[in-house]
Amino acid sequence: MALDVLLGLQWGDEGKGKIVDVLSEKYDIVARFQGGPNAGHSLEFDGKSFVLHLIPSGVFRKGVKNLIGNGVVVNPVTLLEEIRGVEKFGIDVKEALYISHKAHLILPTHKVLDKASEIAKGKNKIGSTLKGIGPAYMDKIGRNALRFGNIFMPDFRERYERLKQKHFKLVEMYVKDFEFDLEEAEKEWFEAIDVLKNFKIVNGEYFVNEALADGKNVLAEGAQGTLLDIDFGTYPYVTSSSTIAAGVSTGLGVAPSKINKVYGIFKAYITRVGSGPFPTELFDETGDKLRQVGREFGATTGRPRRCGWMDMVALKYAVMINGVTDLIITKSDVLSGFDAVKTGVAYKVNGEVTAQMPFDVAEVEEVVYKEFPGWKEDLSQKKTFEELPQEFKNYLNYIETETKTPVSMISTGPDRNEIIYR
Repeated sequence: MALDVLLGLQWGDEGKGKIVDVLSEKYDIVARFQGGPNAGHSLEFDGKSFVLHLIPSGVFRKGVKNLIGNGVVVNPVTLLEEIRGVEKFGIDVKEALYISHKAHLILPTHKVLDKASEIAKGKNKIGSTLKGIGPAYMDKIGRNALRFGNIFMPDFRERYERLKQKHFKLVEMYVKDFEFDLEEAEKEWFEAIDVLKNFKIVNGEYFVNEALADGKNVLAEGAQGTLLDIDFGTYPYVTSSSTIAAGVSTGLGVAPSKINKVYGIFKAYITRVGSGPFPTELFDETGDKLRQVGREFGATTGRPRRCGWMDMVALKYAVMINGVTDLIITKSDVLSGFDAVKTGVAYKVNGEVTAQMPFDVAEVEEVVYKEFPGWKEDLSQKKTFEELPQEFKNYLNYIETETKTPVSMISTGPDRNEIIYR
């Protein structure tokens, strides 16, 4: 038995969905351990494209069980829409999907709170996806939230109303005379709840631990990325959950000693959606080229992603924090055609050069870069490591040397078959 972890090492959008889909045929269970519908995992195969927000990315593999863990916050309407979308492709989601009864619910008023909070912040807004994620986690930590297990209780509606009234008061604190209409949203929400009652809502921690005891293999799927972690990310421009390997224990109810491999995914360059510091961001034609060639637009929001060169300071930090055992590089093909490829190797902070992440990344005054010769060959046509251009191999060798971690998989395109194993 093994419990392996797959997570992002940057600001999300590293291509986790594809890699989970590729790896999941080796696992009996794929389990999401944090995040919510603000995460979009993109998959491509058989000429079709899919975007999953809440359902684990193993759902397209026959026989794989997919668990939404207790660390996830769930909008029932979004989940039901996603279920119906996946079912159109002949997938029996009702058979494949399991939901932890301790997973928390996103209420319609959580989305209202999210918007009101961003308006109140003005120019200091976080860049929220406005999906209600932050307010849902606030209620979780504040011990006010509703969970899937509550939907079967006779006083569920009363609990809902109490929480809603609390939200009304908070909205008034954020923005005076903030107008919103809940009637249609609430109708959809309760209808979705009624449908989801018929799905497999389970005791998630026993579900995972009993599977491991029975010799099953489990893959824990992360959302967002390490640099968005609530504790170790670029705070306050972060998400509201623990996106790192440690979050697996609290998000699924498994002991740290059960974790085996930690797969860390990173792009050959780096991107970010929303507000917040981004030391290696490119504001020129190179950044535009990365965005267009890499199709760097948010899977959930459609927002253009900010693009920049690889940040080795941040990557080494993420490898350390997560205890990464295997690196997986994605979007390698996007860098084909550049005369030179750069990576940030150090920061200048308060006049001093450092290779460590500072307390506040916004303090970075300048980035020290290392430049590599580029490569012209189309990597998407390569099937083996030996076929790859030497310039790209040199780039990989540098990454492995700096992180002291092997790159075990190389993604050369969006399709599940565009993978080179080492």
